[in-house]
Order: sequence, then structure tokens, then C-alpha cells
Amino acid sequence: MATTEAVPVARRRSLLRPLIFALTLVSVLTLLFGVPWWSLVQSGNAWPLGVRVTGTVVFAVGLVGFPVLMMLGHGRRHLDWASRIADTTLGVVWQLFVWAVVGDLLRLALLAGGVGDPLRSRVVAGFTGVVAVGLLLWGYVEAMRVPRVRRVEVAIPRLGAGLDGLKVVLLTDTHYGPIDRVRWSKGVTEVVNGLDADIVAHTGDIADGTVEQRTAQAAPLGDVKARHARVYVTGNHEYYGEAEGWLQRMGELGWEALHNRHLVVERGGDRLVVAGVDDRTAAGTGLQGHRADHATALAGADPDLPVLLLAHQPKQIVDAVEHGIDLQLSGHTHGGQMWPFHYLVRLDQPVVQGLTRHGARTQLYTSRGTGFWGPPFRIFAPSEITELTLRRA
Repeated sequence: MATTEAVPVARRRSLLRPLIFALTLVSVLTLLFGVPWWSLVQSGNAWPLGVRVTGTVVFAVGLVGFPVLMMLGHGRRHLDWASRIADTTLGVVWQLFVWAVVGDLLRLALLAGGVGDPLRSRVVAGFTGVVAVGLLLWGYVEAMRVPRVRRVEVAIPRLGAGLDGLKVVLLTDTHYGPIDRVRWSKGVTEVVNGLDADIVAHTGDIADGTVEQRTAQAAPLGDVKARHARVYVTGNHEYYGEAEGWLQRMGELGWEALHNRHLVVERGGDRLVVAGVDDRTAAGTGLQGHRADHATALAGADPDLPVLLLAHQPKQIVDAVEHGIDLQLSGHTHGGQMWPFHYLVRLDQPVVQGLTRHGARTQLYTSRGTGFWGPPFRIFAPSEITELTLRRA
């Protein structure tokens, strides 16, 4: 009898989940589009009827079309034209939403100062529109430019004297995607080669899409030069597409895929273990042999040697500490990419960007990312190519 009763309960739960998801999605989208619509078009602006009708139609089309375009662009079809429109729409409406909320604080200040409508609401609308558009234009330029080099020195007590000054260049989150960035990719390679690196590392999220779709954009990675090693690990986005395909492609481009394994770099008579683990989401994909496995990655390594670990997400630092890693290199966060999104990133990750210490031995460097995901904007979160110089403490 208990088994019979459990069946309809399970069915009700299975029907309830998509319903809750749909309601949540509708609520979020309504807020995201509705708040700036109210601030810019409605409120107490007293705009002419034509302006209000046109503005309402624009926001309504965006509200209805956005989820459809997202599914077409980022679903199984990977329609790049749909992705470009949807991603840009997301960036634009996010900034309008943020500054409409900030504008409401200005509205309260004007109200306290005795400024009435429609002037008060028009001032707020102007503030919201000007600030959002200005930041979006600046953010687009920041996203599309070749990243600046961020130089960081990291003191590692166990580093041998022969390895003092070893230069590691970090790329991550290149996210080759629906916007053709072949020239950008070539520019990144030129900058990296100008740094004369001992090791060049890529900590995942190479692309959004299949190897076939992004072959041209990824091709300049084959021209990257490093004195001792070019190493790569998977990010979560590889597992949205074809992780095995990207592992194979990076091998064809001459990179060592550290798929839960390590290699040893020697300089001046001293050695450094360079290890890598899969992204933490790999285990849930069903791909055989894919999971973050620190024990396997370090198997056979001399425990007295310092270890440099590549792991896509900062939250993988917990396992790094347990395994006595000296320095973990990560990406994933994009530094928040578009202010103030970094506050939400911080709810999921222990670090948003920069060099941090965890436990007695382990340090973590989190890059803001070399490229961008989705919206082609970077606002108060500039991209970077990171030059890390390892120093013997």
C-alpha cells in the first residue's frame, strides 16, 4: 500500500518542479524588464502617449523574445545570431534594471527635496538611461579589447632556488563564442608570446559551442609559446558541449591536457609538480572518467616537491588544501563581469578575484578571465592576462 501511495506523490513532485521553475523564471524576467520599464516609461513621467506606447512595446517584445532567443542560441541548436541578440539583451536589461533601482534612491532624495512630478520622474529616467547607456558603451569596449597584463608575484616557501623567478602566464575563460573574435584571439597570443613565459596555463571554459564551430577562434592557441609547458584543464562550459572534443583539440594544438594528471617541470636543478583536475561539475555529466580527482592527479608525485594546481573553479580550493597544494590557479568568476553581479558570484564562490591564502600552505589565484561569457560587456571587472612570477620565500 505504501508503495502504491508513493507513485502519485512522486508524480506530483515531478510535475511541481517544472511549475516552480517556470514561475520563478517568469517572476525574475518580469522584475528584470518591468522595473526599468516603469522607471523609464511609466511612473510619473507624463510622457506623450506615443512615447509610452513605443516604450511599452519595446519592453514587451524584449520580455517575450528574450527567453526564446536564449533557448535558440544556447540550447541544442547553438544558433549564433540568436545568442548575439539574447546575450546583448541580457546585458542591456541588467544595467537598466540596476540603475533603475539606484534611480529610485535618487527619486526619494528628490521627493525629500520637494521636487514634484513629472520633473522628478523625468530626472530619474534621464539618470537611469544616461548612466546605463554610458556604462554599456564603455563595457563593450572593455570586453572586446585584448586584455591588459596583470602582474603578480607569489611567494612559495617550498620552491627551490633554481625555480625562483619562474614565470607562469595564465589564460582562462576565453569563451570563444557567437561573436567572431579571431583577431582578438591572435592579439591575446601575441601578448602572451611577448611575456616569454616558462609555463602557460589555461584553466578552462575555452569556448561556448562545438570544436567545429569555434575552430578558427581557438586556432591561435596553437601559436602560444612557453619554455617548459603549455597546460590546460576543463571548465564547466566544456561539459555543456563536447569536453572530449576540446581535450583532443587542445592536444592537436600542442597543449598538455591535465585530465586528472600531472607533469614535472625542472629548472636550475629544482623541480615543480604541475597538476590539473577536471572541473567540479564533470562528475555529474555522465562522461566516463571525468571528475575532479586530486588523488589521481598527484599519484606518483614526490610529496616533497611544490605543487602548482590548475582547477577551474575557486571553490575547488577545499580539496587543494586537503592535498597540500602550494598554489591553485583558477578562473570561472570573471570578476563578476558586470557590476554589481560580483555580489551574486560571492554567494557561490569563496573568492571573486586576486591572490588569497587558504590554510597553512595553500594559496589561490583567481583570474577575472581573459574573455567574457554571454553579454559582450565588462563593467568594473576588466579582463586580464595574468603573469605570475613564483618567488622562493
